[in-house]
Amino acid sequence: MRLLSLLLLLANLAVWLAPGWLPPVAYEPSAGGVLPRVASLKVPGESEPTQAGECLRIGWFDSGEAASAFAARIGEPFRLEERERELPPLNWVMIPPQPRDVALSQFRNLYSRGVESYVVTEGEYRNAISLGLFESRSAAESVLEEKKRQNLNVVLVNFPRNRIGYALVFDVEPARETEVVQAVEAESHSNFDFVEIYACEGVASPEKNP
Repeated sequence: MRLLSLLLLLANLAVWLAPGWLPPVAYEPSAGGVLPRVASLKVPGESEPTQAGECLRIGWFDSGEAASAFAARIGEPFRLEERERELPPLNWVMIPPQPRDVALSQFRNLYSRGVESYVVTEGEYRNAISLGLFESRSAAESVLEEKKRQNLNVVLVNFPRNRIGYALVFDVEPARETEVVQAVEAESHSNFDFVEIYACEGVASPEKNP
């Protein structure tokens, strides 16, 4: 029992006296007398992201050549975008599909009467007889009524269509958005489908090899 008490006493003395045996640790403050914040620390070799500027996007152009020629007149850095545009459908006046021999016979009869038409050779309306495609709905309906008065079995359907469109994206320096927009409008006389400004995405600058 005495031995156990002696061991406990020696252990307590070791805890109290140990800090005095260890060398002091020196802390050096950073310049200015404060420690750096975490946000200010930078990993060596790490690249910093460039600030996001403004992008000006305009369209549409019918060809890439026309878009590039316009950009050259503006004199600003640009990118060319190519996209498939869904245009409003045309209005199609037709005689509905029927057996091919019947369609060809009726087509020859219409041709002999001077009616402009052609036989559809593929797709959903194969072997129909087309009597005209119209952008205007009212014009198509007028032709439809005319053909009905001629005792033709005609219908009006939508003809879907897509088109490749080209847009320009200018990289605009901060505070120059209005200047570039005015230059674009002066050159184009405001004949674009859209002119939009948005924040370009910031991209980290690539690291350089030694």
